[in-house]
Amino acid sequence: MGVMPQRPKGPHLNAMRAFEAAARHVSFVAAAEELGVTPAAISQHVKTLEAWAGVALFRRHARGVELTEAGRELVGDFVAAFDAVATAMHRLRNLRPKAEIHIAALPSVAQLWLPSRLARIRLSWPDLSFSVTAMETPPSLARELFDMSIFVAEPDGGPDEIVLAPDRIVPVCAPALAPGIERAGGLDGATLLHDQTWKDDWATWARLSGTGLSDVARGPKYSLYSLAVEEAKSGAGVLMGHVCLVEEALATGRLVTVLGEPVATGKALVLRLPDRTTRRREVEMIAEELRDGGPGPRPGQSG
Repeated sequence: MGVMPQRPKGPHLNAMRAFEAAARHVSFVAAAEELGVTPAAISQHVKTLEAWAGVALFRRHARGVELTEAGRELVGDFVAAFDAVATAMHRLRNLRPKAEIHIAALPSVAQLWLPSRLARIRLSWPDLSFSVTAMETPPSLARELFDMSIFVAEPDGGPDEIVLAPDRIVPVCAPALAPGIERAGGLDGATLLHDQTWKDDWATWARLSGTGLSDVARGPKYSLYSLAVEEAKSGAGVLMGHVCLVEEALATGRLVTVLGEPVATGKALVLRLPDRTTRRREVEMIAEELRDGGPGPRPGQSG
């Protein structure tokens, strides 16, 4: 009769994932956001791992957490291990015969900039499948199963980055409101519309343009930039327009600019890709078409 001895068991994979993310961020809150769980769940997973190992990996205090010496010694090995798992996962997914392009984008980009461009690309490449996830914070393309991300951010000049457009801002409003604002020579009597994500837009524009505003915080606030854009179109007030996001409304005359030319914020609409070794050829072609503004030949065809 065969012998089937019990073998020593390691800690649960979820506990190790929680420790790795928490150690990399040195934050249970940031780790929870990355893994889509609660900070309490991260804390419990880490406690389970500490109990298994018989050693403290974090010191907890009122301001957050910090790694112990043991935690600092382990974090490099855990990061390398989960990086390798993520790379293998990307390569496994890329074995699918039909490409599925997963895009992460800022909500305003997903709603205002991306749809018309994807529509043109789909006409040329109908066999490709696209999924778009709107999120406020860029994902880790090395860890998560996204093929590209598109956010307003400061360019870093990296090899996996494409700058799609500079971020330039200027006040915009419905055409009916513009004459009154121009006659008044300013915005002190106008209703200012605000996006909660870019709550400093008006202060930034006033500083960059050298325009005085008595109260940059007055006026209604919206949780989505696209909602604020629709309100501006309806004549509710004046919105700080990010030109790359309101270009369609400006082109169709639904919105007009007031009080001067757009000013550059130093940021840009940036498309980022995973490492070249983990992305499909179709992803690079789609990225190039998004940069150029329209579709090209289908994958496998010459231009």
